[in-house]
Amino acid sequence: MRILQVSQNLFVRGGSDRVFLDTCRLLESHGHTVIPFAARHDENPPSKWSDYFPPAADFEHPGLLDLVRYTYSRPAAKAIRRLIREHRPDVAHLHIYYGKLTASILPVLKAEGVPTVHTMHEYRQISPVYTLVCDDRINERCCGPSAWRAVVKRFNRGSISRSALATAEWYASRMLGSLRSIDRFIAISDFQKRKMIEHGVPGEKIIRVYNAVDPGDPPAETTGGGGYLLYFGRVERVKGVLTLAEAAAKLPEIPFKIVGDGDAKPELVELLKERKIKNVELVGFTRGDELRRLIRGSLATVLPAQWYEPFGLTVLESFAQCRPVIASRIGALPELISDGEDGLLFEPGDVTGLCESIQELASNRDRASAMGLAGRAKLELQFTEQAHYHELMRVYEQAGATCSG
Repeated sequence: MRILQVSQNLFVRGGSDRVFLDTCRLLESHGHTVIPFAARHDENPPSKWSDYFPPAADFEHPGLLDLVRYTYSRPAAKAIRRLIREHRPDVAHLHIYYGKLTASILPVLKAEGVPTVHTMHEYRQISPVYTLVCDDRINERCCGPSAWRAVVKRFNRGSISRSALATAEWYASRMLGSLRSIDRFIAISDFQKRKMIEHGVPGEKIIRVYNAVDPGDPPAETTGGGGYLLYFGRVERVKGVLTLAEAAAKLPEIPFKIVGDGDAKPELVELLKERKIKNVELVGFTRGDELRRLIRGSLATVLPAQWYEPFGLTVLESFAQCRPVIASRIGALPELISDGEDGLLFEPGDVTGLCESIQELASNRDRASAMGLAGRAKLELQFTEQAHYHELMRVYEQAGATCSG
């Protein structure tokens, strides 16, 4: 089977990139031919398919051409048409294509008769505000027919021009077929599926398929762990990193490590400096073996999300290393974490509740170890790559692909 995998990046910048690349690897391991399609970027690794990759808009210092290309990329449409006609994929699986590639590719896929599946990694299908967060609060009034409100809210960095451009791109995507041209949508949690249906995505097109990770071999040492609490992921306000810093300020005897980069990092650095918080180490962006080492060395990991987390890949990555997760009771996180069994849940934004959860595990390491082992067992039972592969094949078939190989 020839499977066109589409994403804006061919490198890891966020969780959606990780899922995209893992999906490519998983499909290739089952004998399928995977054809990646992404935007050109200096961080892309060498690929025999890179001649097909179109240029992307410059988001940081945009010129007039970048503004046009952000809404409709003629180079992307032309490149994917050439790729399809020369290699005839059996199905196209889209991840995050808007922004760098744009919805310009959707009419091409439809016209060329390629069955199309889209994994929804956030809430971009229902709102220009992909997090559904405005003014640091969840706001669903910018969804569907009311998407124009996103401009009034200046959701994009407080800029009315940025917000207007992003909202215009969202409406353009709708007109180009972001709902009608997709044969099947993959929701990555039951929570996300319900929210998508609530705001107008056809329920009959949505299939819930949980993300998966390759757990690897269990860590040689599965008990104990270090004395620090670990956050890893994007350093963004919606991820609750400032709430975590406030909790660290109240627990000066407990060390914290924050792994990652993002728009909120300067604000986080300033908060740590202003409050004289000395027990938080900013590690920067790390992945692979070094990240796994940091997870294994922690007492527990923390995911203090303050948005409707659509899945929470870091939960599975923590379970793989036999570490429990302390997380907000929001979005899909309660689907992944059984409170008191393989992790602890607290109310989003509740610094006191987060501190209590941290202290509960810090004062009972044996319980933390038992929770970590329970998480590993859950991962091996419910979130295997083999199960994920069979679910993907089912989705591709329902979209109209002939699933062989």
